[in-house]
Amino acid sequence: MVENQKAMPQPEMRRIRRIHFVGIGGVGMCGIAEVLLNLGYQVSGSDLKTSPVTERLESFGAQIFIGHRAENAAQADVLVVSSAVNTSNPEVATALERRIPVVPRAEMLAELMRYRHGIAVAGTHGKTTTTSLIASVFAAGGLDPTFVIGGRLNAAGTNAQLGTSRYLIAEADESDASFLHLQPLVAVVTNIDADHMATYDGDFNKLKKTFVEFLHNLPFYGLAVLCLDDPVVREILPLVKRPTVTYGFSEDADVRAINVRQQGMQTFFTVLRPDREPLDVSVNMPGNHNVLNSLATICIATDEGVSDEAIVEGLSGFAGVGRRFQVYGQLPVEGGEVMLVDDYGHHPTEVAAVIKAVRGGWPERRLVMVYQPHRYSRTRDLYDDFVNVLADANVLLLMEVYPAGEEPIPGADSRKLCNSIRQRGQLDPIYIERGVDLAPIVKPLLRAGDILLCQGAGDIGGLAPKLLASPLFAVAKGKSK
Repeated sequence: MVENQKAMPQPEMRRIRRIHFVGIGGVGMCGIAEVLLNLGYQVSGSDLKTSPVTERLESFGAQIFIGHRAENAAQADVLVVSSAVNTSNPEVATALERRIPVVPRAEMLAELMRYRHGIAVAGTHGKTTTTSLIASVFAAGGLDPTFVIGGRLNAAGTNAQLGTSRYLIAEADESDASFLHLQPLVAVVTNIDADHMATYDGDFNKLKKTFVEFLHNLPFYGLAVLCLDDPVVREILPLVKRPTVTYGFSEDADVRAINVRQQGMQTFFTVLRPDREPLDVSVNMPGNHNVLNSLATICIATDEGVSDEAIVEGLSGFAGVGRRFQVYGQLPVEGGEVMLVDDYGHHPTEVAAVIKAVRGGWPERRLVMVYQPHRYSRTRDLYDDFVNVLADANVLLLMEVYPAGEEPIPGADSRKLCNSIRQRGQLDPIYIERGVDLAPIVKPLLRAGDILLCQGAGDIGGLAPKLLASPLFAVAKGKSK
């Protein structure tokens, strides 16, 4: 893959020269901005603070403003906004007053995809990993795709890249139904679960219908790649009037996995495909959920003519995605070490999948878990599910809910979660107030051989590197020599 490769702007967008992103540091925004920069557009953007993301974009030529002010957008031909930005934002208000187009990020992504062979990955869970795996396998096959991913692809050091081929691989976001803007040639649905239900007025049937509508954005000659193991995907399958290929562990799936074996971080399995010899593969990620993500990748790669050798190479050489069961290293403790893992999972289904992966890869080890719920509304809506899955840890520390802009909801907080889990009688969780230094709390709880999992979609993402750099563990390391 070629990083930061300059190319010509799309002739269809010749009237657009300067593109301004409101909230350019967001994970969904920065990738699109980087691709547009590499296509030769003038890109500017604003955010509330500097970050490695904004610094990277600035190094590529973007003009970055800290803070939102009307004058930031004065010279723009179009504004790109996320669903978190509303019309009260001064930059948006100025653009509307001057009749400068204001488009959602998904619409800009759709324009990038319109003139390419678009592959869009949708689903409640597994989008980022599946999109990353497809990009990795396509690269191994010499196809050099453009990709826009919701996480940092470790091998590339970025979440977006402009490739030289016709392929564009991207996540399709159902959280605000913006994936309906996309018109790909291939679409994946990994699963459909209850999340972001406010977008769908609390109506799960509406969510299902929206996924069907997304799949019908495919042309009649497109391809829908569907996980047959997911009961809701199986339920909507008869409604999908496009060519389909199914995958999973289910015996009636078109592409399925057998002989799954996990050894620590590595998972080995055999793939069965119609009219093909069985293919033995491995992937450097634990858990059956990552087998399913790999199967979706294999479906698309096979359909696009990627060789089996490249599929095996792309999967086995996959270096992972930031915050998706990312192993930060080993923390020294009395008598040995503890494996430190960071993960983005913030839905009970994702938490359960990661816990199952830990039990499968390291059955003899204790799981010490620091978890931060994300959003009060999600905690309220999935409260009983959170109680059930979090109780499966050996040691549990619960940080206060990360609000993500929401106001507190009575009864949807971590203190109550602690009490509910404690009442089950198998675990005594520790409640962690906001802003508390966790290192001195966590350290006495750890034993040699433990796995310490820091999980959640909020600011807990900064905890693992802080623990790794903590003087408390540096002292322990010195003693162990």
